[in-house]
Order: sequence, then C-alpha cells, then structure tokens
Amino acid sequence: MNAQAVILHHPERISVESVTLDAPGAADARVAIRWSGISTGTERLLWSGRMPDFPGMGYPLVPGYESVGVVVEAGAESGVRPGQTVFVPGARCFGAVRGLFGGAASHLVSAGARLVPIDPALAERGTLIALAATAHHALAGLDLRRPLLVVGHGVLGRLVARIAGALGADPQVWEIDPARRDGATDYAVAAPDDDTRRDYATILDVSGDAGILDAAIARLAPGGEIVLAGFYEARLGFDFAPAFLREARIRVAAQWRPEDLTATLALIGAGRLSLDGLVTHRRPAPDAPDAYRTAFGDPGCLKMILDWSAA
Repeated sequence: MNAQAVILHHPERISVESVTLDAPGAADARVAIRWSGISTGTERLLWSGRMPDFPGMGYPLVPGYESVGVVVEAGAESGVRPGQTVFVPGARCFGAVRGLFGGAASHLVSAGARLVPIDPALAERGTLIALAATAHHALAGLDLRRPLLVVGHGVLGRLVARIAGALGADPQVWEIDPARRDGATDYAVAAPDDDTRRDYATILDVSGDAGILDAAIARLAPGGEIVLAGFYEARLGFDFAPAFLREARIRVAAQWRPEDLTATLALIGAGRLSLDGLVTHRRPAPDAPDAYRTAFGDPGCLKMILDWSAA
C-alpha cells in the first residue's frame, strides 16, 4: 500500500511524497492518520541538521512521533480492532526511507502493542499525549510539596506545570519571551530577573538551553536537584564552586515509560489534566514545508498540527 508522508531529504529540504508501506503482519495494524504534531525539540534539530548522533540517524527520513488516527486493518495478534482511535508514537514502515521517528504520514503500519487506544473526543489534542507523558516522567520521584521551578513555557513546560499542579505542587515557571508568558492556568509565570527566590528544591528545565546550569544552580536550595528534560544540541557545563557549596544534583529525564503514559491517561480521564489551549496552529498536510518553517520560526506557535484528512 502507498501512503503520503513527510520526507526530510536533507536539512531544511522537506516535501510530501508517496511512499510504499511495509506489509503488516499478524501482530501489526494499519492506521489511517488524522492528525500529526510537529515537535519543536527533536524535530527542529532534524530539520536544521543539528541533531546530535542518534540511533537510526540519516537522511532521507520521515519525522514525527505525535500522531492520532483510526485503525483500518488489524492483524489477529495485534490486540487492537478496526475503528479504534489510537495514538501512534511513530513507526518504521517505509522501506528504504528511515522512520525517525516516522509518524508524519497519511497511513502507518505499526505493531499493535505500540498503539494506544484513546478517547475519540480528544481529536487533535491526542497528539499531545507523548509530550504529556514525557512531562510526567520528568516529575517522577520528586517531592512536589517542596518548591519547584520550571524553566520554559512552551508546550512541554505548560504540561509539566499542569501535571505538577494536578499532583499537588505549586510550580513557578520562568519564560524569557514575553509573548509566551500568557496562557498559565493555576501557576505563576515570570521573567527570571523578576523572581528573587533562591531555595528551589527542584529546577526542571525544558528550555533546551545548554547554558542553563549556572543560572539554575544559583537558585537551588542546599541539596537541590536540577532535572534536564529538554533536548540539548550543545555541550553542557557549569562552574564547580557554586554547585559544590549547594551539593547540587543533576539528573537527565529521558523519554516517557509505559507507566507514565498510564498515569497521564488517568489524569486526563479524571478531568485533572486538560490539553486545551496548547494547539495554536494547523495546516493541511500538503502544506508541510510551510508548516515546519512556521513551527520552528514563529514564537507564537506552541504546537503545529498537520491535518491528513485530505490524504
């Protein structure tokens, strides 16, 4: 079967083309994608050519790991059924074209075990499930009764703050761009210079700023922890003496785990986590070249969605 897919041939050279999908097996399902999101973290690095060495890296590739669609064919061992609305965290089903992460296509073939059935009412907001689970993973193990600072008020920062609030925290958020300080729900957003606090038990960075460590260490309480939850293209470093005086700890939060996804879906289902107000831009999938430029170049674009309905 053929599908339409976003193909990144080289940095900043992107198109939508027909590709041949691998044949599904008994444990696989074929999904007609309705919406896919554009990540301003990892996908920006792929698009710009600045992605650090990463397993499976190479061009041409199909990007994307935030897709929602409907199962149209299900193998006997797939565990899903036709008609189900599912979240798809990417796929590798394009033959010689790499799937990194392989979610931006009109149709996908995926192992049924990787598909996550979701409420159809979530619609395009369902593309945010992976980011929400990533936010939950970054907060795992923290004592949320103690002071928490979140650095960055993009989509991931907003999800971290919302989930932290749902779990009992009262987070403070930093954002250097005045245009992105709006949209807070039950938490405060400020410029770093307007926040005088220096006793944060945890500072959770989602900005991707490789120079964040010295500024963050200066705001830690003794024994405090910095959680790096962004994706950093440059080498990170810090002055040792301030970190020594505070006995600072630094932890890297990677991608979500199944238990994070389960917990996130439970928060959404219980009405404790809203995904509203995070999708700001939409484009028909054939307009992907312009959509990617807007997603990476317009500070007002929190989340760009490609609509595959015409495909």
